Amino acid sequence: MLTKSEQQYYQQYPLSHPAYNVIRIAGRRIKESAIKYFSGKLLEIGCGTKAKSLLIREYVTEHIGLDHEECPHGKTKIDIIGSAYQIPEKNDSFNCILSTAVLEHLEEPQKALTEAFRVLKPGGYAIYTAPLFWHIHEAPRDFFRYTSYGLKHLFKNAGFEIIEIKAMSGFWNTFITEFNYYLQRFKKGIFSPLVDLIVALNNLTFAKLDIGKLRDENFTWMYIVVVRKPDKHHE
Repeated sequence: MLTKSEQQYYQQYPLSHPAYNVIRIAGRRIKESAIKYFSGKLLEIGCGTKAKSLLIREYVTEHIGLDHEECPHGKTKIDIIGSAYQIPEKNDSFNCILSTAVLEHLEEPQKALTEAFRVLKPGGYAIYTAPLFWHIHEAPRDFFRYTSYGLKHLFKNAGFEIIEIKAMSGFWNTFITEFNYYLQRFKKGIFSPLVDLIVALNNLTFAKLDIGKLRDENFTWMYIVVVRKPDKHHE
């Protein structure tokens, strides 16, 4: 059963939206992880419009959004103007961190993760998402794609304990989502309703193939990463 705020979040992405299925998969995974690991004061790195607040605000006491001066999503929801490389907060300031689909836009992801480690309290958790297969977006600030092995390497080098790194889809959700985005180039004039119909049908049918032996997580569009900053006496 979705909460009212979750309904508001998903209403932004109707059945005819190219990313209808993956948005819902990611939303569920982020919420499940937030319920399990989040509490207290949250920092969201690369917050944009802070839309994820609709999914996780019940599980934290404060949601602080950080983004840069030239954020393509505007600045109305940003609480702290800064960068992932220089967060204007003291060491050990936050109980938890959220950062979704940001790592691919950072020239120096290792530096950013080290900075996130600095501001997270010992024993605190961070949830990240990062893509493996996805089209170029927010160009020219689109630099990397990640395997689970690359993510493990980066987070361990920053000092984090790895709790989990999980694929969020198999082949079919990745394939049909990217195909849906490809179809958007034909969404013009009299063809717009037809494209919307095809995308909606794709979202209803192909995603159902992403199960059992047909599901191959080597083709996931994105990973979810949950990590922990060790307690000081364990460092």
